[in-house]
Amino acid sequence: MGQKINPLGFRLGTTQSHHSFWFAQPRNFSMGLQEDEKIRNNIKNYIQKNRRISSGFEGIARIRIKKRIDLIQVIIHIGFPNLLIEGRTRGIEELQINVKKEFHFSNRRLKIAIKRVEKPYEQANILAEYIALQLKNRVSFRKAMKKAIELTEQTNTKGIQVQIAGRIDGKEIARVEWIREGRVPLQTIRAKIDHCSYTIRTIYGVLGIKIWIFVD
Repeated sequence: MGQKINPLGFRLGTTQSHHSFWFAQPRNFSMGLQEDEKIRNNIKNYIQKNRRISSGFEGIARIRIKKRIDLIQVIIHIGFPNLLIEGRTRGIEELQINVKKEFHFSNRRLKIAIKRVEKPYEQANILAEYIALQLKNRVSFRKAMKKAIELTEQTNTKGIQVQIAGRIDGKEIARVEWIREGRVPLQTIRAKIDHCSYTIRTIYGVLGIKIWIFVD
């Protein structure tokens, strides 16, 4: 039987590091994990509501969380920072207030920072959001996948694989379609692979998008 493992978890400690960094007693671990997930969802929802109508998507590559006893530090790696702060001088402050309101941090300070990603289309999450937007706009899935691969090839990556599963184009039977360009060595731990699994709701049902990018 094929034994599947997440490419990011497979490479922890070599080419990948944790997106959350904190320590907790075993009995408090699940609470901390749920808190991280809620913070991430809250930030994504806020950016989605307050983005400009003309902008395509949020462009969040990842959200890193570091916790200390008296401080929660959130670093948002974003491909297009103007989506959050253009024309909004208090964009980050408003975001901080919104998150604080939701969670009622009594004895801990919250600090949110924005970090620009140099090559947005080298990030699997941003690419998955791009494909999801194309599929929502009724673009052919093959055209969307090929365009995403073209955008990634401009960033000098070594290889990319894109997979879409579900009722593609509204067909009765669900199927899996994938396309690969270049090398994607999933068995090599030293190979830096950026992986993303993304869900999109369409009028025909839920589609799943998976992307593997061989960065270096």
